[in-house]
Amino acid sequence: MRKLVFFLLIVLSLSLIELSEKLLDTQQLVYSSLSEQLTKERLTTQIKVINEWKLIRYFLIPFLLIIKVSLIAAIIDMGCFLFNKKIRYKNLLNIVIKAEFIFLIVIVIKIAWFCFFHTDFILEDLQYFYPLSAINILDYQQLDPWWIYPLQMLNLFELAYWFTLAYLIGKEIGDTVSTKGLQIVASSYGVSLVIWVVVVMFLTINIS
Repeated sequence: MRKLVFFLLIVLSLSLIELSEKLLDTQQLVYSSLSEQLTKERLTTQIKVINEWKLIRYFLIPFLLIIKVSLIAAIIDMGCFLFNKKIRYKNLLNIVIKAEFIFLIVIVIKIAWFCFFHTDFILEDLQYFYPLSAINILDYQQLDPWWIYPLQMLNLFELAYWFTLAYLIGKEIGDTVSTKGLQIVASSYGVSLVIWVVVVMFLTINIS
């Protein structure tokens, strides 16, 4: 059952990404953006790399999803240990995989937003937009680059992800109000997420 649900997650993820590219014409956006910065020869090379990446991603995205759910399940497992709660690792994998479906809604809303509401957009608008996040309240063009990612991560879907994990963990340990589940998520996944965001900010500062 777990493998079937994970397979569905992969299929939906790849399908929505493909649909997004077709409906939003992202390849043309990339071409227009690069044409202003590169010579014709370098542009041709870059487009070739992008087309090759489109083929690679069908293998890379499932691989990255496997790593992501495995790491998060392992991190939450440590949180369970801290609170003296025992959940089998394969059950934690099931919980994380189910919670991951929340982020598919982000892609759907993003497609709808640029197809029906903000139809006159550039590549940067597409890159920096994240539904129901703090970055949409601010003008990303006025922000320092290292603030982009943390402000994108500060969103209601991430919050929903936390509560979904907490609810499913609560059911697993018999906590009907999921208080203990939320404590486990906050002390394990939450702390790890903060560390990850700080690392990304640090790398962005050094690269920019």
